[in-house]
Amino acid sequence: MNPRIAALHAYPFEKLAALTEGCRPPAQLAHIAMSIGEPKHEPPAFVLDALRAALGELGRYPSTVGLPALRAAAARWLERRFALGAGAVDEGTMVLPVNGTREALFAFVQAAIDPRRPALVAMPNPFYQIYEGAALLAGATPHYLNTTAASGFMPDLDAVPAHVWRDVQILFLCSPGNPTGAVLPRAYLEHALALAERHDFVIASDECYSDLWLDEARPPPSLLEAARGAGRDRFERCIVFHSLSKRSSVPGLRSGFVAGDPALIRDFLRYRTYHGCAIPVPTQLASIAAWNDDAHAAVNRALYREKFARAVPLLAPVLDVSAPAGGFYLWPDVRGDDTVFTRELLAAQNITILPGSFLAREAHGMNPGTGRVRISLVAGVAECVEAAGRIRAFLDR
Repeated sequence: MNPRIAALHAYPFEKLAALTEGCRPPAQLAHIAMSIGEPKHEPPAFVLDALRAALGELGRYPSTVGLPALRAAAARWLERRFALGAGAVDEGTMVLPVNGTREALFAFVQAAIDPRRPALVAMPNPFYQIYEGAALLAGATPHYLNTTAASGFMPDLDAVPAHVWRDVQILFLCSPGNPTGAVLPRAYLEHALALAERHDFVIASDECYSDLWLDEARPPPSLLEAARGAGRDRFERCIVFHSLSKRSSVPGLRSGFVAGDPALIRDFLRYRTYHGCAIPVPTQLASIAAWNDDAHAAVNRALYREKFARAVPLLAPVLDVSAPAGGFYLWPDVRGDDTVFTRELLAAQNITILPGSFLAREAHGMNPGTGRVRISLVAGVAECVEAAGRIRAFLDR
């Protein structure tokens, strides 16, 4: 077996299972799962209808490059959502369908790392664990950029020494952030692009939460938006990752796309033709319907906004918590041991959350997830409000 597998850390949910083993929550309280970022809203009926209508297409192999109509739907959505302008995204050379962002994030690193020279993959800390695992299995070394309240939960790019940037091949960004919910401003993204140009690295921007934001007047910007604003009309050194899982509440569809620099897309496509990861045609046809419709995404976003509006006021008197700028997580400071808090909350109130320390690594003298927990507001509104009430009762105790 590949010896690099031994370097992989246990996944956060494996650690959570070990932490909570033996817990016996009150039988009279229904379990509320708030540890996994798996949307529970009703999938859009028109997407399901499109999927059912296309089941006859299972009789043929899909192409890796995807249907032209799907690439066009993704390109037009990017242009609408991020005000890039008509024709800014060439669907023939700048877009590639993928089986959700998780698969694509991992695969891209395998394709992009040059083993002939030192390879660092810089990433926010805490982070989505795929970034780290992809780096390790590609033979690269993760470089953790702590995100704390002091930095607005954004990686401090200016704190990275030049000798570190020299060896960085990929910089991962995530906006809105998982788990912090922080949104990277356009000026920040433009600064990251300037660093990428100066130090010769690629920016991989995980934007799978970009259609979930709190202030309707302030949608999160995209790396592509920043690139175009800086005169990089071909999105040089940029690749962004988008998914229908969060936007359309269809995590099981496993459908997304990557977009950006045509040179990166070209070589990533070549890699993927060998990777064997073409999207089934019925999934592609259902995805076209989803990307072409923005109304259902606005309804979905409003549900999350309602949950924050109702849950946060219940929790704020007893917990250091606030609504995030984007995404669907709460990232409170529990002012104590996050693992003990997680286990005792399950034992007392039958609510599963995730310790923040499981989502981060010790770096620069600290684990920036320690003392925090991630609470996923993915269940229905009533269930999230009930959970907030139970957490308050637990803390009042």
